[in-house]
Amino acid sequence: MGKAVRGSGGNKKETTIRAVELKKRWTEYLRSNHLKTTGQREAIVDEFLRTRGHVSIEEVLSRVRKKHSRVGHATVYRTLKLLTESDLAEPRHFDDGQTRYEIKDSHHHDHLICVKCGLILEFEDEEIEKLQDLDAQRLGGFKILRHKLELYGLCPKAQGVPGGSCPHEENS
Repeated sequence: MGKAVRGSGGNKKETTIRAVELKKRWTEYLRSNHLKTTGQREAIVDEFLRTRGHVSIEEVLSRVRKKHSRVGHATVYRTLKLLTESDLAEPRHFDDGQTRYEIKDSHHHDHLICVKCGLILEFEDEEIEKLQDLDAQRLGGFKILRHKLELYGLCPKAQGVPGGSCPHEENS
């Protein structure tokens, strides 16, 4: 049976501790690559590292502009590119045509996406992982090194289920 993971929550203390650890990695990346930083770039990094789930450039820009109104789209784009190069961010390309970024971590997870409201849930399921490995071996002797599983569907509200709710609205 699958279990929901990070995309569906996490407490504030864990998020803060994780952000501090990731910020140390970011600082080391800048130092080891002889890169300078700016107040705007650091504001973008701080906002991203506090993020739970998947965010677009526009969402990061909107959040950062609440405190730093002069931050531009290009600065957010370049900073997210650096975060990706530093192995702190993972770009994701879902069916909405917009690149979204999530904090890159060492655990594997899959995605369940509502095509109507845009909700993205993360989950882990060892049974699915085992079946994929077995099928890869059976079909051609493959050993899976990595994969991405994205399941697209409709949340209960989007399906029109009477009394159905959208987990996206419940977590807002």
